[in-house]
Amino acid sequence: MTLQHTIKAVLRKGEKQYVAECLEIGVVTQGATINETLENLQEAVSLHLEGENLAELGLAPDPSILVTMEMELLRHVA
Repeated sequence: MTLQHTIKAVLRKGEKQYVAECLEIGVVTQGATINETLENLQEAVSLHLEGENLAELGLAPDPSILVTMEMELLRHVA
């Protein structure tokens, strides 16, 4: 089995805050700004994985978080 070196996360704008979600490991967090949300995500993932056997989860030691940001298209009305 090949161990994953990255944990994928999606960042999107919610109604009042930004939301980041890692579907692979079941972590969700939020923040008022993008930077705050990313900091919260890093902390939440670290806490979630603390004491876990990463190999059993299919993860390599010290994985990185790969964040994709969802954005809405702006529509210009002429």
